[in-house]
Amino acid sequence: MNTSDLLQKALKLEFLSMEEGMHLHYHANTAELMYTAHEIRKIKKAGTNDIVTWQIDRNVNTTNVCVANCKFCNFFVPPTEKFAHKAYITDDATYKAKAEETFALGGEQFLLQGGHHPELGVEFYEETFSKLKSWFPELRLHALGPPEIVHISGLSGLSYRQTLERLMAAGMDSMPGAGAEILDDRVRRIISNGKCSGEEWLEVMRVAHQLGLTTSATMMFGHIETIEERFDHLLRIRAVQAQRPEGANGFKAFIPWPYQDDGTLLNRVKGVRNTVTADEYVRTIAISRIMLPNIENIQASWLTVGPKVAQVCLHGGANDLGSIMIEENVVSAAGAPFRLSAEDIQQVIIEAGYTPRLRTQMYEFRPTPKALEGKILA
Repeated sequence: MNTSDLLQKALKLEFLSMEEGMHLHYHANTAELMYTAHEIRKIKKAGTNDIVTWQIDRNVNTTNVCVANCKFCNFFVPPTEKFAHKAYITDDATYKAKAEETFALGGEQFLLQGGHHPELGVEFYEETFSKLKSWFPELRLHALGPPEIVHISGLSGLSYRQTLERLMAAGMDSMPGAGAEILDDRVRRIISNGKCSGEEWLEVMRVAHQLGLTTSATMMFGHIETIEERFDHLLRIRAVQAQRPEGANGFKAFIPWPYQDDGTLLNRVKGVRNTVTADEYVRTIAISRIMLPNIENIQASWLTVGPKVAQVCLHGGANDLGSIMIEENVVSAAGAPFRLSAEDIQQVIIEAGYTPRLRTQMYEFRPTPKALEGKILA
C-alpha cells in the first residue's frame, strides 16, 4: 500500500477500508493526516471554511441510579439500600430552575440523559418530556442515547421503533451518540457489561434515522481497545450513516474523546490509564475526518483535551467545538478539568484563526440571543 495514493483516495471522499485506514495510522505522519483531513473539511464545509461553530446547552441528568455498571463511570449509584442516600430522580422544580437559568445564559437546549434506572420505563420519559415542553415550548430536547433506548424498550416491552416514536411524540428533538464507547463487544464486556451490545447501539441508530430523528456518534478511546477495534468502530458508524434514508441527516456529527480515568473502577482495579497524547488525539480527529467522509461535522472535545489541543484539531479536520456545557456531571466526575464560558470558547476559535458562529443542534447558525448581546466577539 502506498501512503500518498491512499491520501489521494481520501481526498476524493472515497471510503477507505480498515486495512487502508490502519496503514495511514501506522505510516502517515501527523502533518500528512492533518493536511488531508483539513482539505476534506474544506470540501464538506464549502462556503463556510472560515467558520467554526459552537453551542450553548446544558447536560441535565434525569437520574443517577444505574444498573449498567460501567467501569469508567464515577457518576452513577447502584439501586441498593447502601446508596439510597445518594440516589436521585430530578424533580420538577429542579428542571424548571435549570431551564430558566439556561435561557438566561443564552442556551436553548437540554442534553437530557441519566442512568439505566430499573423502574423507569417509557411512561416516565414521556411524562418528563411532555412536561418540559409544556413549561418551555422553545426548549430543545437532545435526549437519551441508544443504551437508554435499549433499556427503556426492554422495561416497557416495546420495540426500538415503538419506543422512539412515543418519545418523539412527547418532545424528543434529537438523540446524542452516547454509550458508543468502542462498539466491539470484546471491549464492551469488560468496560460496560451491563450496557447494550455494539450491534444494539447501531440498530437503535438505524431505526432513529428511519424515523427522521437526527443523531450524533461518539467514540471513547484510549483504554483497553486495540487500534483495529478503533477502526472497526469507525467503519460500523460509516456503514449505518450510508444506510440512512434519502433526506435524513442521520449522524449530524462525530465526536471522539479520550477515556477519563480519575478514580474510575477501570483504573483502580484494572490499572487502565488514559495514555492518549495530544498528538494521538489530533491524529484521531484527522483519521475520523478521513474515514468518515459521509459525516458532515467533526467535533473536537475541548472538555477532555483542553482548548489548546482543540485549536490544533481545527486545522486537522474538526470544524466544531461543541457546547460550553453550562452543566456537565458525568465526564467531569472522571477527571475532565476544563471549563469555557461563551466568551472563552469564542476567543479560542478566534485565536485559532477562525470566525466563531453560534449554532443549533442541527448545525444551523443561531441569531444572537438577548442574553449574549454584546458578548458575541465576531
